[in-house]
Amino acid sequence: MKTLCLLLAGLLMMPSAPVDLRAQQPKQEQKPEDDLGDPIKVDVDVVNVYCSVRNKQNSIITTLTKNDFDLSEDGAKQTVKYFTRETDMPLTLGLLVDVSGSQINLIEQERQAAGQFFASVLKKKDMAFLISFGAESELLQDLTGTPRLLQDGLRHLKPNSGVSGIHPGPVPTMSKQRGTVLYDAVYVAAKDMLSHEVGRKAMVIITDGEDFGSTESEKSAIEAAQKADAIIYGILYADRQMYGSIGVGYSGAGVLRHMAEETGGHMFQVDRKNTLDSIFDQIQQEMRSQYLISYTPTNGKHDGTYRKIDVRAHDKDLKVQVRKGYYAVNN
Repeated sequence: MKTLCLLLAGLLMMPSAPVDLRAQQPKQEQKPEDDLGDPIKVDVDVVNVYCSVRNKQNSIITTLTKNDFDLSEDGAKQTVKYFTRETDMPLTLGLLVDVSGSQINLIEQERQAAGQFFASVLKKKDMAFLISFGAESELLQDLTGTPRLLQDGLRHLKPNSGVSGIHPGPVPTMSKQRGTVLYDAVYVAAKDMLSHEVGRKAMVIITDGEDFGSTESEKSAIEAAQKADAIIYGILYADRQMYGSIGVGYSGAGVLRHMAEETGGHMFQVDRKNTLDSIFDQIQQEMRSQYLISYTPTNGKHDGTYRKIDVRAHDKDLKVQVRKGYYAVNN
């Protein structure tokens, strides 16, 4: 098991391929040459599944073994090839921050909390990037392991509503005007940033969950995240006063919950009991308390089809949080 952890850690240290989102980004930080090592071959037939387990009190359980789980793919029982608890394994993380008109009053709180999150969550060999999205998505900081650069990126968070006028509304009108390209941002983060990385990958999205004007759909955004093996953590943060002032509600909770559940993540909601800071702490704890379950599928075809994954704990009082499936493609 020690050999596996060293292998996966080494993979995360390999340089990423160029990405498409390059128009206004800071220069990418290069990893030290002595960290690159020789090319490592990966068994493309092994499916890696990261999962978290909670009890009825919603506490994270970290003491299980592979004998405590049942694993199946498309209803067929699978044999666990590797199993380990991933408390310190390197992480590639993307933070996506909603800066649309509906979030104008929340940007400063998002900036401060995200800064503390980056400072506390990033460990040695971890990498992170920052994307803001409103009327357009923008890469504010490319992959880096330096919290200072991420802090600099956070300072560039600014409203981008795509609505003109003295008092732009929080959402576009009935026109096709772009206002909150949530799905586009998730798609870009998954396809252009995370799909080229290996190992443990996640994106944290701070938004009210509303999308206006994306080229991509919710389905294609989720599919891109699944193909990148990226876990989505959604943080529902809505300015209720803003929505109340224009006499409309919002329905973003369902979108964020669906994205998270399909990729093995979790949706959190900022309210009186849960501050943005406390939610970041919960996400950090969860990401550092995952199990890695690896198996070679009994269906060895690389035909591009979607395969459903089912991981359950023998203890019926425990809930396994895991992605719903993967696409059987050659890497």
